[in-house]
Amino acid sequence: MRRIELGRGGPSITPIGLGLAALGRPGYLNVGHGRDLPDDRSVEGMRRHTHAVLDRAYERGVRYVDTARSYGRGEAFLGSWLRADPVRAAQVTVGSKWGYTYTADWRVDVEQHEVKDHTLATFERQIAETREHLGDHLAIEQIHSATLDSGVLDRDDVLDALTRLAGEGVAIGLSLSGPEQARTLDRALELAAVGRAPFRCVQATWNLLEPSVGRALTDAREAGWGVVLKEVVANGRLTPGTDAPDAVRAVADAHGTTVDAVALAAALAQPFTSAVLSGATNIAQLESNLAADAVSLADDELTALAQVAEPAERYWATRSDLPWT
Repeated sequence: MRRIELGRGGPSITPIGLGLAALGRPGYLNVGHGRDLPDDRSVEGMRRHTHAVLDRAYERGVRYVDTARSYGRGEAFLGSWLRADPVRAAQVTVGSKWGYTYTADWRVDVEQHEVKDHTLATFERQIAETREHLGDHLAIEQIHSATLDSGVLDRDDVLDALTRLAGEGVAIGLSLSGPEQARTLDRALELAAVGRAPFRCVQATWNLLEPSVGRALTDAREAGWGVVLKEVVANGRLTPGTDAPDAVRAVADAHGTTVDAVALAAALAQPFTSAVLSGATNIAQLESNLAADAVSLADDELTALAQVAEPAERYWATRSDLPWT
């Protein structure tokens, strides 16, 4: 897989990366997540499983891995995988995120799995924890699910701390979530333009069902930012065995591929896209996702696929109702 630059002067990544949200903990809100995991959900069992998926991703040319403090043991699993092979580790670009604390204690049957807090104290605690797990492999650090409501973009102490981290050579960005992604990104772009924030990249939810942030992502790309798309299979709603829209199935059939490969290929085809993340739970899903690299969608197919979009509010309401399994 070829390598690209994440934004103007950013770190080197591959167009498809692997996200560890569904691998670093036994519970996640992907459709059918519990069914897709191995029977051994112990910490050691999940570590072995995550390492196996990372091994296959590396064999297939993936050189970009994304994790977060709230992804259970995601950082720890990735760190031990990197330490096992320094030559391999030197070729992989690692991004992480701060702002949520994992609280499920390795259980699935809990009311709350993570707690959001975008204060300086949380950043300082979590960046130290990230360094403990990932050492000097950290190349990208992002605010996890920044929103205007969280107030993080108005906290001068946090922005100053992020600026200091940028001075150490770490690319600083933010991830987005919710129906107000575009407004949050607009504000971040304003701050960066006047030198008030060190943002150089953004990770946003964009998929065929929820493309509403596209205009803001275009602005970010034009400003020289790297743009990474997450949740491109809509937390499993755009995968085989689900009630995916007929238009997506038709394009998949025409290309002799899977619904998820079409979803990733459509995300890769957007002019603002630097890279997309596979959120695969197992090797079979990873292989299916990576098939997108060989799918070239025609303009009329992209036009047809654009018709399946849902109103943003409805999409996010559906997402919030997905059970953690």
